[in-house]
Amino acid sequence: MTKSELILRLSEANPHLYQRDVERIVSTIFDEVSWAMARGDRVELRGFGAFSVKKREARIGRNPRTGTAVSVKEKFVPFFKTGKQLRERLNDND
Repeated sequence: MTKSELILRLSEANPHLYQRDVERIVSTIFDEVSWAMARGDRVELRGFGAFSVKKREARIGRNPRTGTAVSVKEKFVPFFKTGKQLRERLNDND
């Protein structure tokens, strides 16, 4: 599902809201999650999952094409851990 598909579904489910308002709401939520993660905060959406940031230390890697050693700088990467309800919904065999 893309962001525009999400906005369309929410607009259809809430006909009393203008689509531009739904678009603004969705964009604001995504922006706030992004800014919180940029600050190093953890964002938890109960039943869905938790977004956090993990630090990857600097290391020596290998160029897969040539095999030469390459210095890889430390970096921060986003991490998502699913919530219990989402895992159960995905694995429900009924």
